[in-house]
Amino acid sequence: MPIHTRVLIIGSGPAGLTAAIYTSRAQLSPLVIEGEPSSTSDQPGGQLMLTTDIENFPGFPEAISGPELMTNMRAQALRFGAELLVDKVQRLDTTRRPFRAWLSSDAEEPGITADAVILATGAQSLMMDVPGEARLLSHGLSTCATCDGFFFRGHDIAVVGGGDSALEEALFLTRFATSVTIVHRRDTLRASKIMQERAFANEKIRFAWNTQVLEVLGDSKVEGLRVRDTLNNEERVLSVTGVFVAIGHIPNTTLVTGQVDLAENGYVRTGVGSFTNIEGLFAAGDVQDDVYRQAVTSAGSGCIAAIDAERWLEAQGL
Repeated sequence: MPIHTRVLIIGSGPAGLTAAIYTSRAQLSPLVIEGEPSSTSDQPGGQLMLTTDIENFPGFPEAISGPELMTNMRAQALRFGAELLVDKVQRLDTTRRPFRAWLSSDAEEPGITADAVILATGAQSLMMDVPGEARLLSHGLSTCATCDGFFFRGHDIAVVGGGDSALEEALFLTRFATSVTIVHRRDTLRASKIMQERAFANEKIRFAWNTQVLEVLGDSKVEGLRVRDTLNNEERVLSVTGVFVAIGHIPNTTLVTGQVDLAENGYVRTGVGSFTNIEGLFAAGDVQDDVYRQAVTSAGSGCIAAIDAERWLEAQGL
């Protein structure tokens, strides 16, 4: 027989663990499926496990590392009685209630049924997939200017990308950096006209047109980029001490694709609060947020989802 839970939380980043804290304090005995350590898209703790110092999460004036913050949030959820399971949900059926979920070890029959589900599977940054990138992630290479820009005061920085996100990152980084070079594979930007105008008008921003990144250089920290001119194939080294990859994000929505309403960019569409178009299914964090993508906003949306789920269960008499 499958295990039944009133609230199933899928994901253990700031949204999932905050939802676990709130639902467990509400005596709902949530079950949290944390993810798999070997996974790049849904590892336990989410993207913050790849972050070094976090200085903008309230309550930590001296900063806290991403892994330490997630360890503390996990311990807090356990303290209030949440059950956490290191595993992966391979399949979720939302066409009937209670909802049914299959874990890695399940065969034909579902391992879990749930009255309500909070989807907090997050999103993943698209990466360049070049040598040195994975090794230097969080050591001079980042995917979030708002999170890490402060650490690059006085640096020469590269931003890889050509869309609105890349230009937003670049403009933000000019508050700290000596220079910001936007590295783009083409000779025109995909960004909106107003964003282009702002970038072209900023004296700190330079452009490396028709340029492809081949390698992120450095042993323990970023020391430069090896790049190639896409027109003449000539290679050179771009001297920077920071790299921000801004080529997009992908929400982790595989579990609910074809079941729940998704926005045009693939994120889960939520109405008021965390409600999706499916009764009893709630979404929180980066899986439904394509605008802010901050640890504190994810935690806040996890709180919202927990309260929404609690009130919905009460209204249903479950």
